[in-house]
Amino acid sequence: MQDKFQMFENRLQKVFKHISKQAQKNNISCYRIYDRDLPEFPLIIDIYKDCVYVAEYKSKHKLSEEDYQIWLNESLEIIASVLAVAKDHIFIKKRERQKGEQQYSKLNQQKTELIVNENGMSFIVNLSDYLDTGLFLDHRITRQMIKDIASDKRVLNLFAYTGSFSVYAASGNAKKITTVDLSKTYINWAKRNMLYNKLFDVEKHEFIQEDVLQYLDKIELNSYDIIILDPPTFSNSKRMDDVLDIQRDHVNLINHCLAILSENGVLLFSTNYRNFILETEKINSAKIKDITKKLHHLILKESCNVLVSGLKNELLIFLFHRINFFLQFIFC
Repeated sequence: MQDKFQMFENRLQKVFKHISKQAQKNNISCYRIYDRDLPEFPLIIDIYKDCVYVAEYKSKHKLSEEDYQIWLNESLEIIASVLAVAKDHIFIKKRERQKGEQQYSKLNQQKTELIVNENGMSFIVNLSDYLDTGLFLDHRITRQMIKDIASDKRVLNLFAYTGSFSVYAASGNAKKITTVDLSKTYINWAKRNMLYNKLFDVEKHEFIQEDVLQYLDKIELNSYDIIILDPPTFSNSKRMDDVLDIQRDHVNLINHCLAILSENGVLLFSTNYRNFILETEKINSAKIKDITKKLHHLILKESCNVLVSGLKNELLIFLFHRINFFLQFIFC
């Protein structure tokens, strides 16, 4: 096992040395350095300024409880050593499928909040109280893409979480931004993010706590030029009228969004469901273009210069593996 710990340490050292330099160069204080790279260490490791967030994914490790604790303690020792961070600045969470109110419930009451920087904007993250921190680092390039095309556009951010896409759209001078999420906690968090960046405009920005499936039925045709659709894989909250299963429901969701887009509008759909299959034949989009390799290369280079404007009636597929697994589709 010591050989495996050495492999883990070597991997962390190599990646951290490279990515930390890029982050410092680009004034980014939150970034991912490890994403289950080695099967013996099913961890995600994120840097948030001088703190570290570690997510342990449930796995069939076949270790006894004593051996598991030894493995975990040794792993944390390596993380603290390589990243030169105090152990009390390491926050560890266990990830497994969340159901119902668990998706929004607090795990703690410490309220360890930080302000982190990304592409000239600031975001409030909470490392202690929830399963997720408030900012999905694997969407950084996607957020910048939205900012690049947001000028004078009407933007709808669905399943908005803490509203980071909305902040980027506001920074890109969007004409109108509607931010929708089922959770009151996250809608208030989204407002705080917008206010902290001094971008909030009561005439242009609307924050709505509602079930997205119900809210879509209220929207008129041709209402938005850009829609961000980033739903959970599964949700059965008591506050929803129905259960959401993204594999089963994605066609209805996507087509509903396409119906309320303007003629040359853009729909960004994202999912982190590893076994997701897009049912292209049922979707109301004329063309599919796979640009997986191009976007994957841009992620590795930490580049944000991605242009999607000028595309008409196309479906662009983005498949990212390095930073985290998620599928992204742009419908134009």
